[in-house]
Amino acid sequence: MVRQVLSIGECMVELSQAGEGLLRKGFAGDTFNTAWYLRALMPHDWHIGYMTGLGDDPLSGELLAFMRHANIGTEAIRHIPGRAPGLYMISLKDGERTFSYWRDTSAAKLLADDADHLRTAIEAADLVYFSGITLAILAPGAADTLLAEIRRARAVGKTIAFDPNIRPRLWSDRERMLEVISAGARAATIVLPSFDDETAHFGDANVAATIDRYLGLGADTVVVKNGAQGATIAEGGQTIFVPAVPPENVVDTTSAGDSFNGGFLAKLLTGATAAEAAAHGAAVASVVIAHHGALIDPALLPR
Repeated sequence: MVRQVLSIGECMVELSQAGEGLLRKGFAGDTFNTAWYLRALMPHDWHIGYMTGLGDDPLSGELLAFMRHANIGTEAIRHIPGRAPGLYMISLKDGERTFSYWRDTSAAKLLADDADHLRTAIEAADLVYFSGITLAILAPGAADTLLAEIRRARAVGKTIAFDPNIRPRLWSDRERMLEVISAGARAATIVLPSFDDETAHFGDANVAATIDRYLGLGADTVVVKNGAQGATIAEGGQTIFVPAVPPENVVDTTSAGDSFNGGFLAKLLTGATAAEAAAHGAAVASVVIAHHGALIDPALLPR
């Protein structure tokens, strides 16, 4: 039987540094990056699908072709005439990145506007993955629709994975941001926060505080990513620390958390313990940040 993962969010046109003042065009976005690494690392008898909105312009066509070439399922994508993908540009300094965005008319903002389409896509999946960015780009009513369908999916036994991925500039105000991020976590069985986001925006004093808050919201498993300080997993009343894997050279941290999530979920879905899965996620992220861009050659990834 084919087992299915559905990742939900926004895939954008990416402009990354190519040297000598040139830019390289690619396609990336937090939940898409995780889907891409899942597809690269999962057995072929798993179907990895992506749900977003795309327009009817040439870039939407290129993006669709890119997904299909990577063997990522596109059947859940909404096609919205007159819209286009968002675009972002990465600026790097000493391996750390800043972003400039152009996404006001992104088709992905309408991905949850058709509730029937959304429910059908989610019902077909065994695991649903989404993020705080997924919620942030949606109109409030559409975000509520998405969360209602995800809660429904969890209630019937599906695994729900959520990365809070807190980006304040995408939200209308801080209070709504924290409220909706918390609602996303309440709907999830697995929460994959980054500690620097959590301490900056929720005021967590330490990793333990982040774990306690997300367990308190109802997560079964919490995996707190803390960069070079490693990851801490809380599950079944136990807490386990997994060290980071030092990269040979930090080139571009753009997809560090996304690739960790992909490596973690790939192992977890194929029978590994959460600690084993987190160790694999750390190894994947270590390789990814040693290369330019969000997505790297799959042949380079640890298995």
